[in-house]
Amino acid sequence: MSDTEKLFIIEKELRLYTDLLAKASDIILESEVSKYPMFVVHKEEDIEIGIPVIDKFKTNANWSIKASTLEEFAAKRLIAKSKIDTFRKTYKNPKDFLCLFVLSSLGAQFIFLPR
Repeated sequence: MSDTEKLFIIEKELRLYTDLLAKASDIILESEVSKYPMFVVHKEEDIEIGIPVIDKFKTNANWSIKASTLEEFAAKRLIAKSKIDTFRKTYKNPKDFLCLFVLSSLGAQFIFLPR
């Protein structure tokens, strides 16, 4: 199976959570926590970033998902300070897209999933 096919399968699995993540994103935006909500998607036991939204070890989910923000990624140096402005320019409108930071067998990558 190619990396493109694997990525397609990951995106298809994550579409199941679109409504829940859209609500979480709206809460982050409306409460003015950040203009850049992000979700960390992983299968590992625990990741030290974000607030749990879905815990695959406590539910029947394939993925664990945590809500985070660009500011938290910058504070934890997951995005270099010199790259923050570039990231903001490539960040898609959070009313139309969910920003996912996916940790998978393909490595770590950002995916913008349409809401």
